[in-house]
Amino acid sequence: MSFFSRAVDKMVNEKVPQKKRKRVIVLVSILTLLSMVTSTYAWFKVNTFSGVDSLDLHISVSAQLKVAMEDYGTDLDRYTKVITNEMINSYLARDNTNLEEIVLDPVTSNDCRIFRSQRGAERQPNKRSYLEFECFFIATEDMWVHLTTESTDDGMDDGTRVSTDSTGPKADVVNCTRVGFDAGDNGVATYEPNKGAQVTSLSTFDLPSGTMQYTNSTRLFHLNAMEPTKATIRLWIEGEDPQCDDDVQDAQLSVQLGFIGCDENNVPIS
Repeated sequence: MSFFSRAVDKMVNEKVPQKKRKRVIVLVSILTLLSMVTSTYAWFKVNTFSGVDSLDLHISVSAQLKVAMEDYGTDLDRYTKVITNEMINSYLARDNTNLEEIVLDPVTSNDCRIFRSQRGAERQPNKRSYLEFECFFIATEDMWVHLTTESTDDGMDDGTRVSTDSTGPKADVVNCTRVGFDAGDNGVATYEPNKGAQVTSLSTFDLPSGTMQYTNSTRLFHLNAMEPTKATIRLWIEGEDPQCDDDVQDAQLSVQLGFIGCDENNVPIS
C-alpha cells in the first residue's frame, strides 16, 4: 500500500472535526440543500464528501395509513401522518447523534441493507455515511404501500418528488440519490429518481412522469390490517452512479415522500 493510500485510510478513519461538517436539518416544508465539504475519500474526481444542509422529509400518507417512530400496537390515536425532525432526532439519539450532525458520505449497496465505501469498507448508518431511521406503518385494512407522485389529500402538495433548483451539470444530483424502504420479509424496495442504466446489482425503480400509474414495481411493502409494520428508510448518495462526480458539488436537492395504499390489483383504496 502506498504512503498516499495509508494516509488516506488514516484520515478516513479519523473523526472529522465538528467545524468541518455540514449539517443535516430536517424541517417540514423546507427545501433540501445538498453541498460538499472537504474530506479525503469519495467517488468524486477530487476528494470531497457530501453533506446535506437541510432536508425536507415531510412524509405524508393517505387516509388509510398512519405512521409513527415507535410501535404503538393498535392504538391508532398514537400514529400520525407526518414524520417531523423532532421525531427523527429522538430516534437518532440512540446513536448519540442528531440531524444537525449527520453527514452523507457517498456509499454503495447491493441489497439496500449493507453499505460500503469505494474501497469496500462497511459503513455504519448515521456516521458519515447514510441516513437511516425506522418508522412503523399501520393500516385499517390489508394493502400494498406504494410511493405516489399524487397528493394524498385535497389541497395538499405532498406527492413524492426529488428535484433541484440547480441548473446545468449540477442538476445531475437528482440522479445520484437513492431512497430505500426495508420492511424485512414484507418487502425491500429502492427508489431511484430519474433512473438511468443500472449501476449495481441492487434493483431500483422510478415513478412514472405525468399521471401516476401503480404497478408491482412501485410497491414498497405489504401491510396486514391493524398490524404495525416496521419500515427502515435509508437515504444515500450512490457512489457508483456515473453522475456522482464533481459536477454535483454545491447542488440543491429537494426530497419529498408520499405514500398510498393499493389493493392486490394495484388499485388505490379509497
